[in-house]
Amino acid sequence: MLALFQTIDLALNLYTWILIGSAIFSWLYAFNVINSSNQFVNAIGTFLYNVTEPVLRPIRRVMPDLGGIDISPIIVLLLIFFLRSLLWTSIYPMVA
Repeated sequence: MLALFQTIDLALNLYTWILIGSAIFSWLYAFNVINSSNQFVNAIGTFLYNVTEPVLRPIRRVMPDLGGIDISPIIVLLLIFFLRSLLWTSIYPMVA
């Protein structure tokens, strides 16, 4: 059972880093720091968009417009932190 909880925790941790990478990539792309016509950069951007957008889109729909500031990744990161804490402090002790 411990292996299952560790795998879920690892997946949530990995998705946290993907969200952070996606946010940094979007800033670099918006300020033309990276070359958007580069095929490798475009592939990374497409991957990050495809992985994060299904989670971020529903949150963006319910969030009010903040004038160009997107806080949906912060909300997802808070939810991931809550799930990881819940997993190890509440659910795992009941099962183990």
